[in-house]
Amino acid sequence: MSASDYAKGYWNPFLAGIALGLVLLLTFFIMGTGLGASGAIARTAAVLPHTFIPEAVEHNQYFKVFYKTGASYPLIDWMVFEVIGVFFGGLIGVITAKRFKLSIGKGATFPAINRLLLAFLGGIIGGIGTRFAMGCTSGQALSGGATMVLGSWIFMMTVFATAFVAAYFVRKEWQ
Repeated sequence: MSASDYAKGYWNPFLAGIALGLVLLLTFFIMGTGLGASGAIARTAAVLPHTFIPEAVEHNQYFKVFYKTGASYPLIDWMVFEVIGVFFGGLIGVITAKRFKLSIGKGATFPAINRLLLAFLGGIIGGIGTRFAMGCTSGQALSGGATMVLGSWIFMMTVFATAFVAAYFVRKEWQ
């Protein structure tokens, strides 16, 4: 990023990294666990169908843990509030930087509907993978990496290597 990009409201990446590291450190200190987001999504996925078919959710092997006797309401969890805070923090950031605009990020020759369909498909695949892995990329990269978990480091190196190779095949769509 050039210096002119910072004038447009971007943070210096080194300062942003330091800020994120301090947030992660405080999260470990205050909450006793690292950052992540998939737990909030899983809890939301349990609450929505529970509204309409509670018996099915309470007997579901995956979701019943959120409704066991003595458990608090699934959305009363620090990770749910973390995700809400990330959303509103990001929104406030782009608005105050005067960079907020509704748009679909895509290449000039790539149709918007294809971009939306591929993003939706990618989200589904990523969500399934997140639940199989029992955690999200942010949990792996930030929390696992900070605690020097070897699997987290291998995972992130694989993610970056795969993205680097895949970028070659889709580069023309973004020109």
